[in-house]
Amino acid sequence: SVAAARRSIDGPLLLAIAAAFGLGAALETSGVAAAIGGGLLTLAGSDLWLLLVCTYLATTLLTEVVTNNATAVLMFPIVMAATEAAGANPVPFTIAIMMAASASFATPIGYQTNLMVYGPGGYRFSDFLRFGLPLNVLCGVVTVLVAPLVWPLQG
Repeated sequence: SVAAARRSIDGPLLLAIAAAFGLGAALETSGVAAAIGGGLLTLAGSDLWLLLVCTYLATTLLTEVVTNNATAVLMFPIVMAATEAAGANPVPFTIAIMMAASASFATPIGYQTNLMVYGPGGYRFSDFLRFGLPLNVLCGVVTVLVAPLVWPLQG
């Protein structure tokens, strides 16, 4: 029924996703994205492989506590600033963001479906860690190894 459909809408979740778009735009226009991108570059040095690993790790850590949409919106301007400063091809880094933001398996918080099944399914937080963390690692290794083979790191 229409009433049941209205009750099933998760207002706070929709608000969190919408707020993330505004936060992403604010990060970009305020220069914070460029500053964080510079920090990623400092951490990686001149090694583009290490920058790719840092991109994937930062994105996957963020996506476990924030929704995947919000994470992608937040990380994209940061990584674009870092790749522009490094003279790197942004495509493999964008793929890393896309994959890491979508691979939220280690917590029930980072993805809407995880959160929806968490309570009704009787799952514990540790269940997500035990099964999701190895999946996150596998996705990360495959992405970091395959993306540069398809799209070169140099711009």
